[in-house]
Amino acid sequence: MKLNYKQTIFIGLAFMSISAFWQLYDNIIPLILHNTFGLGETITGGIMALDNVLALFLLPLFGYLSDKTNTKLGKRIPFIVIGTVISVVFMMILPIADQKQNFVLFFIPLGIALIAMGIYRSPAVALMPDLTPKPLRSKANAVINLMGAVGGIFTLVLIRVLIPNETRPDYTMLFLYISIFMIISVLILTLTIREKKSSEEKTVNNELKKVTPSSKNNIEMMPKEVQKSLFFILASVFLWFTAYNAITTAFSRYALEVWGLTGGSFANALMVATGAAILSYIPIGILSSNIGRKKTIIGGIIIMSISYFFGFLFTQYTPWINLIFAFTGIGWAAINVNSYPMVVEMSRSSDVGKYTGYYYTFSMAAQIVTPILSGFLLENVSYRTLFPYAIAFSLLSLLTMIFVRHGDSKPPRKKSKLENFDIED
Repeated sequence: MKLNYKQTIFIGLAFMSISAFWQLYDNIIPLILHNTFGLGETITGGIMALDNVLALFLLPLFGYLSDKTNTKLGKRIPFIVIGTVISVVFMMILPIADQKQNFVLFFIPLGIALIAMGIYRSPAVALMPDLTPKPLRSKANAVINLMGAVGGIFTLVLIRVLIPNETRPDYTMLFLYISIFMIISVLILTLTIREKKSSEEKTVNNELKKVTPSSKNNIEMMPKEVQKSLFFILASVFLWFTAYNAITTAFSRYALEVWGLTGGSFANALMVATGAAILSYIPIGILSSNIGRKKTIIGGIIIMSISYFFGFLFTQYTPWINLIFAFTGIGWAAINVNSYPMVVEMSRSSDVGKYTGYYYTFSMAAQIVTPILSGFLLENVSYRTLFPYAIAFSLLSLLTMIFVRHGDSKPPRKKSKLENFDIED
């Protein structure tokens, strides 16, 4: 049984378009809110957390609705197409509202665009396991994550190239190019993936699953020591996302206010971090298979804490900042590659979905809280609180991670190095 790489790459186009949008949202929307509409950091942080609040409700809802849908295009692709069209239409209003300095015209389309992204994010993620045999999903998920990285880097390159060194630049062309990128990606997906046909080819396997005895009644209560490990790993997930997301959400404003960067030059450091993370996935996958997941995660936390500390030391921009962010990317990859597998390692096969939900609940909860909390400190204390804030929560995640005693099985070496890219973000 071999993975159909061509089909998987086409499936990954949906995730690539999603990643392009979120990179734009995280880096440009805070600048517009701050520079055009003069919003304080606390309110800006609250608006930036809106996507995660919506995700808590929209992702399960539209995932469920797509499960129940049956059209000629399939059950996932209609949601992907509709969500993309709506999000593109309303996101193109944002730079117009920015130029007119009309907050109502900006905020309402922003909310609709975020809802539209919620419409198709779950169906887009579910499309891969729908069309991929279970033994091949690790390789397929690696391809999907790499496609997402391509979308994120595409947006960062456009930010670097298209945004002039002005306090209030015109973002119209940036939004236009990313909208075109999203439309083309989903159009190619729609033309190349025959979802309904591919799903029908798996009907026999699905029927076999129906006659397999359920193991739900045989699941024993989780031992207390395993419960403690689960609690501490989920607490760690919340804490390191609190640290990392504070940096990524506020970085464009921090680079402007503290380091004096203008235009899209701040994107350089983010591109370095992303590139370093991508290059680190395979070595980290090999390392964790030898020394264990827990030790690799702890190493990643230490690297990120040190990176945050050195980031705080810089009071003006220097090329050395790119080196710091390279280590940030490496540390984040070490954490991201191993944290999700540790959570589901504590589950049984019938509970993997539930434990995956635990993981995303804690990571999204952090991304709701931290833009508001860190934004309050930036506004009422100083921008220079950003990196100490990240250091504090990063070190707290190190403390909770020390108490994790389960989920650290050393997996066998992957037959394909590509499987080491299999991560959840």
